[in-house]
Amino acid sequence: MPNLDARVTAQGLGHWFVHDHWLFRDFSFDLVPQHVYAVTGPSGSGKSTLLSIIAGWLGPSEGTVTRHADTIRWVFQNPHGVPRRTALDHVALAYIGQGFKRKDADLAAMDMLTRFHLEGIADSPFAALSGGEAQRLMLARGLATSPDVFLIDEPTAQLDRTTADEVNAVMSSLAGQGIVVIATHDPHTRAMCSDVIDLAGEVAHSDSSEPASNVLGIGAESEGVSHPAVPSGPDTSSVFAEQST
Repeated sequence: MPNLDARVTAQGLGHWFVHDHWLFRDFSFDLVPQHVYAVTGPSGSGKSTLLSIIAGWLGPSEGTVTRHADTIRWVFQNPHGVPRRTALDHVALAYIGQGFKRKDADLAAMDMLTRFHLEGIADSPFAALSGGEAQRLMLARGLATSPDVFLIDEPTAQLDRTTADEVNAVMSSLAGQGIVVIATHDPHTRAMCSDVIDLAGEVAHSDSSEPASNVLGIGAESEGVSHPAVPSGPDTSSVFAEQST
């Protein structure tokens, strides 16, 4: 089970790639379990960069990030798997890595595949999967590790609308799975998230009739934007998260 005491706190965060060209600046937030955060903004606004900073792969140009988390997992925009390995193998390996015996790992993996509506392709090799199936498999594999922080980068960017809706339906069930952060251009993905981190610094409602409840833009925290409060605690910046694809 994910650690429900996990949190990621950013204070005065800013980042650039070229001097005087800031992707974002003066950005503070608390990420807490049982929330699904959408990171939104136009292309080039720094969505994937922010995920890298949250993960600890990249240091910000200014500000601090404190992580109280033992495991961080990232699902990339393009799903990568072993072509000849079955879907079941991909998820079972996550359980074997946690000490499960192979038989028990296979049983747990099948349960996870069923949750993601993939039980019918359990014995299919990765190379035979559709784009939507492969993306859902990567989500299932990541979730099988019970991460404290689950980062998902543009999960519907390469998918048609019907397949994207299938992936969004699966991600909508992740709210109880620790801290979930999804970088996305997709208004449908944004709408199913509980909170929005808007790198454009503005609120733009999606076409959904049920937009995300909390929107945090650049500098918005000081303007009274609703956001979960997290009690202060000791500095845990020396805790290094474990990354895995």
